[in-house]
Parts: sequence; structure tokens; C-alpha cells
Amino acid sequence: MEQTMNEQNAVRLLPLGDTAWTLEFGDRIDPALHARVAGLCDALEGARKRGQLEAIVDVVPTYRSLTVHYDPSQGDGERLGQALLALAQTSGSATRAGRRWCIPVCFDEDLAPDLDELAHAKGMTRESVIELMTTTSFQVFMIGFMPGFPYMGGLPAALEMPRLSSPRKAVPARSLAVAGSMCAVYPWESPGGWRLLGRTPIPMFSARDEASPSLLAAGDRVTWQAIDRVQFDAMEAAAQRGEVARETLLVKEARA
Repeated sequence: MEQTMNEQNAVRLLPLGDTAWTLEFGDRIDPALHARVAGLCDALEGARKRGQLEAIVDVVPTYRSLTVHYDPSQGDGERLGQALLALAQTSGSATRAGRRWCIPVCFDEDLAPDLDELAHAKGMTRESVIELMTTTSFQVFMIGFMPGFPYMGGLPAALEMPRLSSPRKAVPARSLAVAGSMCAVYPWESPGGWRLLGRTPIPMFSARDEASPSLLAAGDRVTWQAIDRVQFDAMEAAAQRGEVARETLLVKEARA
């Protein structure tokens, strides 16, 4: 049964089949809502470390909700739902300090088929669009749609455009894309309607890394570094050989 807390907190508890609950904090992309999701994630992690809520088997955050999968043989689902709802009311907000990445992107015309159209629609030059993309810090809200696909907020309002009216049947892997207020990278070739502004030579997902196959994670921050085609081709070939260490893409924090 769907349940709603008081209007101030506006958290909804929704059943997802017989083995999961979803807690919705709102219906929009909003950093404040995402901070509440992160706060509940942290509260659940703390409770599980204390030996509580043992029925939980997995937690899946998005930018506005959190889904909790549980084992019904380890506890009563209705009672767990009420506990989650109460915890959501008191957990507050949190800002997850993820990693900082600087990822190379090539903006050549054949790798960025929608860049010129976006620039024209916004009354900007191609170069000014690239400058905005490479001077903005994007926050990873969640990984979804497909393995390794990062949904990132922070796109400057000047670059916001709706998705294509007719999606492409095949978007090349590693394409840097924007839609609405969001930015993303397609980890695999797939259909898609986001606008393609460039391509990175860096894989977003690697089965070689069993512990963390997805390059990015919720809470990470990303900046894009423009590279030319020669650099792109060289890095792409090196990445295919497994010769690009992820650590080289991390931004080292300056020490005081």
C-alpha cells in the first residue's frame, strides 16, 4: 500500500514487487532532493553496520529516490517499510564526497554531430560551447539506463536543450551527450535521443575491474578536457589494450 508522510517531508513509500521498497523524495531533478537520498543512504549504511535492518540485501539510489531490496525470509516486509519511512524522515541530507575526475573528450565534427546545431540554436559559437563544457564541474547523480551510464547534473542553463525528436538507432560508445539539464556518456553503442557533443576515448565500463566495473559512481565530480584527434586516436588504442590506468584520470586534491 502506498503511504505518504507529512507534506513538509513529502516522502512516498512505494512497493516494488514483493521484495523491495522505493522511497521517493520528489518528482524533479534537484540537488536538495539528491542530498536527502544521500542522507538516507548514509543512515542505512550506519544501521546495517550496527547489525540492524538485516533483511536488506541491496540499496539503489537515484537522484530523487532510493530503492531498497530485501530478503523476505529474513524479516517482515511491512515492518521494514515502516522502519525505512521513519528513517527517511529523520536522516536529513548529506553531500557525498566522491572522487574528482578529469576525462579527455574530442570535439571533432564527426564525433560531435549535434554540437554545431546546439551552438546555432543558442546563438553561440562552437568554441564557446566547448569552453562551457570544459570549464564546468558535473556531478554524478546516479548510474543507470545501462551499466556504466552516468547521469550527471550541472549542465549550464545556456546549453539546455530537449532530446532529439527522433532518437538515433545507434549512438556510438563513449559519446558525450546532453539532454535537458543533464549530461551523460553512453558506455555502449545503443539507441538514444540525447544530443551528442563529443566522444571520450576512455571506457565508462570495464569488466577487467571486477570490484568496480563502472568508471564513475554517484557523488563523483567530472570535468572534461578537450583533446585533438591525434590524442584521441592514441588514447583510444591504448585504452583498448588496457594500458590507460584509471588512476591517471583522477584529480589530486591540493594540500594546504
